[in-house]
Amino acid sequence: MTACPTGIAHTYMAAEKLTQAAEALGHEIKVETQGSIGAENVLSDNDVRGADGVIIAADKDVDRSRFVGKRVLVVGVAEGIRHPGELIERVRTAPVYGEEDGGAGTAAGAAASAGTGGGKQRSVGYKALMNGVSYMIPFVVVGGLLIAISLALGGHPQADGGLVIPDGSFWKHVNDIGVIGFTLMVPVLSGYIAYAIGDRPALVPGMIGGWIANTGALYGSKAGAGFIGAIVTGFLAGFLVVWIKKVRVPRFVQPIMPIIVIPIVATTALGLFFIYVIGRPISWVFTHLTGWLGGMTGSSAVLLGAILGLMIAFDMGGPVNKTAFLFGAGLIASGNQTVMGMCAAAIPVMPLGQGLATLLRRRLYSEQERETGMAALFMGLFGISEGAIPFAAARPAQVIPANMLGGAVAGALAGTAGVTDAVPHGGPIVAVLGAVGGVPVFFLAVVVGAVVTALTTVALVDLSERGKGGKGAPAGAAAAPAVTVAVAAGAGAGGPSGTAAATGTRTEAAPVPAAAPAPAPAPTAGEGDEDGVGEEGSAGDEGSDEGRGDGAQAPADGHSVPSPSPSPEVLSGYLTARTVRTRLAAGEKEAAIREMAELAAGTGRVTDVAELVRVALAREAQGTTGLGEEIAVPHAKTDAVTAPVVCFARSAEGVEWGSPDGTKARLVFMIAVPEAAAGDEHLRILALLSRKLMDPDFRARLQGAEGTAEVLAVLAEIR
Repeated sequence: MTACPTGIAHTYMAAEKLTQAAEALGHEIKVETQGSIGAENVLSDNDVRGADGVIIAADKDVDRSRFVGKRVLVVGVAEGIRHPGELIERVRTAPVYGEEDGGAGTAAGAAASAGTGGGKQRSVGYKALMNGVSYMIPFVVVGGLLIAISLALGGHPQADGGLVIPDGSFWKHVNDIGVIGFTLMVPVLSGYIAYAIGDRPALVPGMIGGWIANTGALYGSKAGAGFIGAIVTGFLAGFLVVWIKKVRVPRFVQPIMPIIVIPIVATTALGLFFIYVIGRPISWVFTHLTGWLGGMTGSSAVLLGAILGLMIAFDMGGPVNKTAFLFGAGLIASGNQTVMGMCAAAIPVMPLGQGLATLLRRRLYSEQERETGMAALFMGLFGISEGAIPFAAARPAQVIPANMLGGAVAGALAGTAGVTDAVPHGGPIVAVLGAVGGVPVFFLAVVVGAVVTALTTVALVDLSERGKGGKGAPAGAAAAPAVTVAVAAGAGAGGPSGTAAATGTRTEAAPVPAAAPAPAPAPTAGEGDEDGVGEEGSAGDEGSDEGRGDGAQAPADGHSVPSPSPSPEVLSGYLTARTVRTRLAAGEKEAAIREMAELAAGTGRVTDVAELVRVALAREAQGTTGLGEEIAVPHAKTDAVTAPVVCFARSAEGVEWGSPDGTKARLVFMIAVPEAAAGDEHLRILALLSRKLMDPDFRARLQGAEGTAEVLAVLAEIR
């Protein structure tokens, strides 16, 4: 079984490599692929029953329950591409899943992948955290937006400036539904972190552990541990279940282990551990922080505001945040409204800052993160700080410090001007409703804090991404020719190769060796390259539609000659002579993607080159599209293209793409499709392309093809 989390290219390349290796070794093999298009070539019960072993080459969680009793080897999808023959040999002695090893498939997978380099334990933790965050995000968005909408449309201003939704009203029910979403947010985060580590038996202890962590009353605290507590319980539950699975039990007990024994034991142990061991320090922190803050009320308002802002921003609903909030709320009754004013200014800074960051540097964020950012902006207006939790959970080292800095700035500014708040709530909504004194400075504090948070976040995330990029592949490239494939996603149906020429921006290539002749500048009428065939058509080309993309043949003296025969249809007509470049000028990834996008623009199907580049780079930020074997396949789904388009280019020197095998990309395919057409068709093309590129002879012929016509003839074999 092969699977990758963000696309399907690696999925199908690993499948093809494993199939080739099995045939070479004289074994029968069936490979189930779980790509974005869905599961294909699904393993039946008979397939599993008759198998000698099961190899799972995946970078995402897959259901292994059907493999109980079989030898199971779990590795990353890159291992399936790089060492397929070795995996087939290793699976013959792999642990039996769910029996003698107590379900050690997870541990086996971690150990098996350790040889790929980068400390697999860290990778397991990162994938588990991302799994939890991805399931948590809908709960944050739904809960936060329903609460904000119900307050905006159903809330009634009070004499003290507060906002109350009448009991029993329609909007009160909407608000209650939103509160349920927020209540489930933390247990879901914990549960799916645990699930990613220990499979289904870890889901129940993870969720219940998260609920306990978020319910401070269970361990004597006025505030729960929030999302940070959920992360702790998620990892504890996951690794506890993995450990329990390794315990040898009688055979007659094994069937009930995953559904009865493991969940009960793990849930009870984790719950009691949190209540009696972890919970007590949380309660102690809450109590002593409150006392410490009480002793600061007579000190500098600027310092107190900065400290409250730091605390509000640290864990967004956890004990530190709640300590500051309840401290400010408690002083309202005594007539001191300035402390709550500091808190109110800091409360919206985190969601507003993180939402603003997704707008400032969109390429650093995935599409889902940008959508969450828009929701966070809306939640920030209503003082719902939890809107920033998905960002903090996904990138704690970058987001939490940025949040704290922005919160401290906002709190300090509010403290400087003596901003007051008469109600225990924060955000611009309380100022609009008249609960805030010193409104201009309040808004200034919120805006400045949000901007500081956004700029700091962008700087730290960008620095982190650059650091990851520097560790991609070894400095020394392989001596053999590399292949680079750039894929960008476009929209609509592909037109014939004879589409009228468009005047898109071009990057002209420098001369290259004879094996890969360089295209001359786009020919005008009567011009051609050194073999008499224009590399790319332009608005000045003369001749039939069939000859336009390949360039009209013309001798050096400029006299016209008959048009060449029609080019073969490649990849359903999405790849034509217009989108082939035999010499890629760019020497690094971002420039290569931009050059490929400009090449696609020459078809007239790209309305916004910059947006296409941004989406393709955002996809790269989720995980490299360098497939190994000197191939890269960047791709994008965006309405910046009006119809699907596929481009191909060769790089003589190779481009560093962070490929799993460390090779530079020399063959680059770029696939672009519009959002509306981002269905099965472009996934089918990507699957066909990925499989064919696993053929060394095909790659060699593609690398050695002279001129566009010969390149297209080789590519026409992809079916």
